[in-house]
Amino acid sequence: MTVHTENGDEGRRRGRRSKALKAAGLTLAGALVLGIAAAGWAYWHLNDNIKSVDINSALGDDRPPRAVTTPSPSGTASATPLPTGSLNILVLGSDSRSGKKNQELGGGSSEGARSDTAMVVHLDAGRTKATVVSIPRDTLVTRPSCPLPSGGSTGVRYGEMFNSAYSVGGSVCAVKTVEAITDVRMDHYIEIDFAGFAKLVDALGGVTVTTDEDIDDDDSHLKLKAGTHHLDGTQALALARTRYGIGDSSDLGRIGLQQKLVKALLEQISSTNLLSEPTRLYSVADAVTGSLTTDTGLDSLTELMRLGQSLRGLSADRVTTVTMPVVQAVSDPNRVVAEEPEASDLWKSLR
Repeated sequence: MTVHTENGDEGRRRGRRSKALKAAGLTLAGALVLGIAAAGWAYWHLNDNIKSVDINSALGDDRPPRAVTTPSPSGTASATPLPTGSLNILVLGSDSRSGKKNQELGGGSSEGARSDTAMVVHLDAGRTKATVVSIPRDTLVTRPSCPLPSGGSTGVRYGEMFNSAYSVGGSVCAVKTVEAITDVRMDHYIEIDFAGFAKLVDALGGVTVTTDEDIDDDDSHLKLKAGTHHLDGTQALALARTRYGIGDSSDLGRIGLQQKLVKALLEQISSTNLLSEPTRLYSVADAVTGSLTTDTGLDSLTELMRLGQSLRGLSADRVTTVTMPVVQAVSDPNRVVAEEPEASDLWKSLR
């Protein structure tokens, strides 16, 4: 009788272990399915965030030639070789997006769109060095005829402020105007709005910037003593918009602050191991994609990740920031014009 009782107890224990293992297996399988579903939803959400404009179709073939792109050397671990050729990207910071958050941060209405910041980012062949050229928005330029989304086109205008191109014809006209004054093909276009920039900085945990002089700007609502400061997203955006009370209160002073921010953001990104922090990685990706408008060549998470992977060898200390050479306009002391031949020489170096 005793032997039968022990065997019965052992059998019951085995049964319980078997049920527990099955339950654990089902739980693990369920968690795996939920994880895959969550990853799929995250990818769909981030991909769906991105807005795009078909600039290539709008502008056609009447543009500067493309730079020749080359694949990465054979033997790379990637099944599809990453591009390593030079690339030019027009990056605009826009105050145009409608919405409560943008308006709280100083953005204009959708009808009053302006390109608050304009930078041509040139990636050298090899993608290990970059040159960021800022174009002062107060530069007087010849604005070319631009196609309009509603049909028809704008007329050629002489002596117009550079940032009027975006106001008149959106991203398509901004790209065409940049190509007209530089004779450099813009391979891609990226636009980020006020709220998105602030959200990105917050997702990265803020950004550390050193200012050379006190800042007290009633328009940007920023007050900082000269020195090093760790800024949150709202403060970083205010710094990017600060113009008055620094230097000669011109757009050139603001550009200097924006270039400091570019370097500081790159350093913050490189010092943050996003891959080890999935939650922060998602927050950064959501901030970027949720505020982004690109050309159709970059309008998917896959393409943006591919671009990012091709830049993994680019560090902040290998990024050079410059401003297009300008001089005061004869017609208006509050405006500037390209200084020649220095400006043309700069653009030539990026072709």
